[in-house]
Amino acid sequence: MSIRHPTEIRMKTQSRLLEIVFDDGKRFELPFEYLRVHSPSAEVRGHGPGQETLQLGKHEVVIKAVEPVGRYAVKLVFDDGHDTGLYGWDYLYELGETQQEKWQQYLARLEKLGIAYPTPVGTKSGRPGTG
Repeated sequence: MSIRHPTEIRMKTQSRLLEIVFDDGKRFELPFEYLRVHSPSAEVRGHGPGQETLQLGKHEVVIKAVEPVGRYAVKLVFDDGHDTGLYGWDYLYELGETQQEKWQQYLARLEKLGIAYPTPVGTKSGRPGTG
């Protein structure tokens, strides 16, 4: 499988969406919160299965900058100070393709922990994820 490459990346600050068009014609509008909650950083994902950190209070997060990293990724700089995740083209494509499923899994994890959505802003990421 070849890696798909974006032909266009646009930040829609008012609607808090990152619009990405790929070279196969697929177009995704990924909410900032969704991208923050699913950051590929070790801070969010941990260093192995079961070490994920559930991200809370991110429904108002804003992307301040989209910085290219070589020809394979972008670094998203969020207004909560998070900027350590490198979003490779394949990962962004996966996030677009599985957006509905991944978002439902996130909401299910919150519900299982008894956390109402939207989660309180100002809450530090903390509680370990459930996988």
